[in-house]
Amino acid sequence: MATIKSFTSLEQSKKLAEILPLESADMFIADVINSKEQIHSYAFHILTTWGCITFAEIKERESNHIKFIPCWTLSALLEQLPYEICDDDGNSSYLQINKEDDLYQLVYEDPYRNFESIETDRYEYFVDACYEMVLKLKENNLL
Repeated sequence: MATIKSFTSLEQSKKLAEILPLESADMFIADVINSKEQIHSYAFHILTTWGCITFAEIKERESNHIKFIPCWTLSALLEQLPYEICDDDGNSSYLQINKEDDLYQLVYEDPYRNFESIETDRYEYFVDACYEMVLKLKENNLL
């Protein structure tokens, strides 16, 4: 059975931490640092496995040897994407999820074609398409 990528990578997580509210993350990455050898090891954890805890509470446990990076699952990323976005003239675009030949793409499209749609590339993993759309929305000041 094929492995499905269901959460953001380390690089994606670091970038999203600059854009999204940290409390929207539902996972975290523990960056354990071996200071003697300057080696990093990473472990992904779901916040609910730590009980009823927030990322802010996890962040309080940081030290010189362990850093915590927020991480988002597919469902948490989808929660950050609005169903409708509007331009300065009040024209609306609506989120569409496309799957073709096992590739995923997200598109904000105006049904009346009053302005250009915003679309992602096509990706093998749905979480990657969501990540790209968050970046595009931020770039266009729509998030």
